[in-house]
Amino acid sequence: MQVPSTVTTAPAGNRWQFWIDRGGTFTDIVAKRPDGSLTTHKLLSENPEQYKDAAVAGIRHLLGLAPGEPVTPAQVECVKMGTTVATNALLERKGEPTLLVTTRGFRDALRIAYQNRPRLFDRHIQLPELLYTDVIEARERMGARGDVLQLLDEATLRGDLLAAYGRGLRSVAIVFMHGYRYTQHEKAAQRIAREVGFTQISTSHETSPMMKFVSRGDTTVVDAYLSPILRRYVDQVASEMPGVKLFFMQSSGGLTDAGAFQGKDAILSGPAGGIVGMARTAGLAGHEKVIGFDMGGTSTDVSHYAGAFEREFETHVAGVRMRAPMMSIHTVAAGGGSVLAYDGARFRVGPESAGANPGPVSYR
Repeated sequence: MQVPSTVTTAPAGNRWQFWIDRGGTFTDIVAKRPDGSLTTHKLLSENPEQYKDAAVAGIRHLLGLAPGEPVTPAQVECVKMGTTVATNALLERKGEPTLLVTTRGFRDALRIAYQNRPRLFDRHIQLPELLYTDVIEARERMGARGDVLQLLDEATLRGDLLAAYGRGLRSVAIVFMHGYRYTQHEKAAQRIAREVGFTQISTSHETSPMMKFVSRGDTTVVDAYLSPILRRYVDQVASEMPGVKLFFMQSSGGLTDAGAFQGKDAILSGPAGGIVGMARTAGLAGHEKVIGFDMGGTSTDVSHYAGAFEREFETHVAGVRMRAPMMSIHTVAAGGGSVLAYDGARFRVGPESAGANPGPVSYR
């Protein structure tokens, strides 16, 4: 375990502040003591023999607390964190098994999408893996001007949802035609799914309330696929620090309260913080134009800064389309801990990673 390093700055308040980057392999912590001095700490993101969560373990270590001892608001003013939990779950396709509920006749709309051919002359087209595992076609249809062309068949939908629940699905994405504007059918389906017992319900009118069925649907599916993974992590951290203000970095580069942190806004949570830090550090050194290369243990992120943060609103990450404001970052599923495997024809690097547990031998 790395020995914390210390830098002295101007005096601050009488409580600690923490800034944390929780990656798939390592967790890095910068802390400001009550006297204003800064200290840093680094530890493996997963080390079940030593601690339950790296971020909380690092905070306890710096505060001098025993394992399991609560972190209280009397000691800590706030914790601000960027995490690649959602990023790595997407890259490695380890999100929550998700059910898609959509308008009858549109079960394949997200698979067909826009029929783009980014590599026109490839003879062997490899379509990206779908994030949803099952589809229910609801008997409903809203018109473009809000007229009800077919009333939602709630009884049939309830039966279909009960069957999906019985198959073990607990996360659902609800995407109806024109549902972004005329929400009554999506709200009714949401109510039924909640009554059935689904624990994660993402509706398109709440997740991405804009026109264009495909991008709205993709974003809603991403949210349903990642939010349960993210929520479990956020709840775990919050439970160890009851009452402490906890904020998370969003893909857009801004902070949000832990309770409002959603899967669709967490894809580039960790890398976005890296861009902000890169820009500020470069500015202090007198550089206004920089290229960022951030290789972690699980993924690598490349970014560009030329005096202003570059953002995208419709983008592809790990082969998945989504519509949410995020920093312009190119991410690949290859890092220092990526697994090298032979598939019978060639050696491949990633997307699987050894992570922190078990991790490469050198990390131990």
